[in-house]
Amino acid sequence: MQYIFVHGLGQDFSSWNQTVSHMNLENKIACLDLYSFLKRGESSYSSLYKYFSQYCDEVSGPINLCGLSLGGVLALNYAIDNPSKVKSLILIAAQYQMPKVLLKAQNIIFRFMPKRAFEAMGISKNDFIQLTNSMMDIDFSGALNSISCPTLIICGEKDIANKKASMAMADHIVNSELHFVKGAGHEINKDNPKELADVLNSFL
Repeated sequence: MQYIFVHGLGQDFSSWNQTVSHMNLENKIACLDLYSFLKRGESSYSSLYKYFSQYCDEVSGPINLCGLSLGGVLALNYAIDNPSKVKSLILIAAQYQMPKVLLKAQNIIFRFMPKRAFEAMGISKNDFIQLTNSMMDIDFSGALNSISCPTLIICGEKDIANKKASMAMADHIVNSELHFVKGAGHEINKDNPKELADVLNSFL
């Protein structure tokens, strides 16, 4: 059985390394590189989701999805579209409805950041901003109650921007549980990799 871990914006596949090193299923986990998907088409959420979906579809048998931030949005999207394929779902610091005000504010900040900050992630500054702009209208609020697989929702105790969404998802996804990681911010896989691994091991 395949366990697929999906990183967030500003991260890459190696962002999971410390967490995975503490997990019981280390040899069964595939950490995806989202930027390799973006290079196949335009820098938009729809294009990214298309190639992410193709990857998941090609995996033989059921899959277990774990996504952080953007990775969580993709995992949630796929679980809604493919309920029979997803055996379990883990959403870390994820949103089900994009906070437009926050995204617009972030994009203003991104515009003043140097190009090299984005290139280090394997994506150009323009493509990065184009991707975030394409996510403005994402809204899965009407489909959360269609998810039936066991779902673990995780949020950092200090991740104020995602706490409300995490609690709302826990309320609307029937077979779900919510866990707050003490002392962690948004990037839990980097801030508290050992504690995150312990929570994942207990769930999986």
